[in-house]
Amino acid sequence: MNRSGKNIPSPCYVIEESLLRRNLSLIKRVSESAGADIILAFKAFALWKTFPIFKEYGFRSTASSVNEAQLAFEEMGNPAHSYSPAYTEANIPVFMAYSSHLTFNSLSQFHRFYPGIMASGKQISCGLRINPEYSAVNTDLYNPCMPGSRMGITADQLGNTLPDGVEGLHFHTLCESTSYDLEKTLAIVEKRFGYFLKQVKWLNIGGGHLMTRKDYDTDHLIALLKYFRNRYPAIKVILEPGSAFAWETGFLLTTVVDIVENSGIKTAIIDASFSCHLPDCLEMPYKPVIRGAVDADLTAKIKDAFSDNNNIESIGFNEKNRYRIGGCSCLSGDYMGDWFFEKPLKPGDQIIFEDMIHYTTVKTNMFNGIPHPSIAILRNDGIFEVLRSFTYEDYKHRMN
Repeated sequence: MNRSGKNIPSPCYVIEESLLRRNLSLIKRVSESAGADIILAFKAFALWKTFPIFKEYGFRSTASSVNEAQLAFEEMGNPAHSYSPAYTEANIPVFMAYSSHLTFNSLSQFHRFYPGIMASGKQISCGLRINPEYSAVNTDLYNPCMPGSRMGITADQLGNTLPDGVEGLHFHTLCESTSYDLEKTLAIVEKRFGYFLKQVKWLNIGGGHLMTRKDYDTDHLIALLKYFRNRYPAIKVILEPGSAFAWETGFLLTTVVDIVENSGIKTAIIDASFSCHLPDCLEMPYKPVIRGAVDADLTAKIKDAFSDNNNIESIGFNEKNRYRIGGCSCLSGDYMGDWFFEKPLKPGDQIIFEDMIHYTTVKTNMFNGIPHPSIAILRNDGIFEVLRSFTYEDYKHRMN
């Protein structure tokens, strides 16, 4: 087996161990250099059969549901840093059983459940999620600080005093952001909540720190975190990125099933679904990279730069090889396009979507009865191992 896709079942998510270890090494270096704890957010990546690799690097995890908290305890080997927008009487005992930290989204939730935590005698550090009312994220779906947000406590709601028992503060305002976005956010957090920073033991600055992206300035991040820790030496600083751990660590392999044409648009229908298997492409939205293909939007920009050219072929692309990619569900909007391919597509051709491990694997669904893609890992020794395949029984039991 090699990266070309030979001998891989289709469709299939394939994570490459060498690329995962590359990210883990970088994140560990940042953690040690900055003197900050960096923990894995399961909401972006929860392939627990890879957790033995994470444990080699000493990473812990954060959870936002009882299932994630239990997974952290059972498969990562330690209790989770847990946060939920709303705990319930039914799930708070489970969170308490599997968590070392519990962050509350509102003062009412804290006052409701903290007495029970105290009475239990469990060593759980409690915190509050704050809302600095600033975020560099432009997409509302991913902006927890948009006006009217349900996420976190604003400064005016908190008043002048932290409730007894609050040992930490937590904010999460970023999404695939830079260290310079974090710098702006920290300045605003200091301005609005600085009085309380001198009273807490830890500050969780959430996720969205895409430190494994090639253009991310990790030196600036390290310097920024060191500067902040020098200002507040009594505080333990915690980061909980998700995407950064699994960024560019693998791909989704699919196969062309049919080619259809309507109104001059050719669509290659694949054995996977954007709605089921690449949901962020529709939600965010963003256009994935296809191996060996060129984004038609990019070529349009190139063409504009050469206005004297009358057709796309003159700059190296063949309009005959332009395709929209269609998913295999019955949802009309289950498609994305367009791309130029090196040669005409035909049934049986493989289409490989790059960087499809973070968020896709945790958001995959069985809408329309479409099964999940298989999950596999390419080991450092070259061995290709299928970690999980899905059958009718998985769908049937999910609907039960």
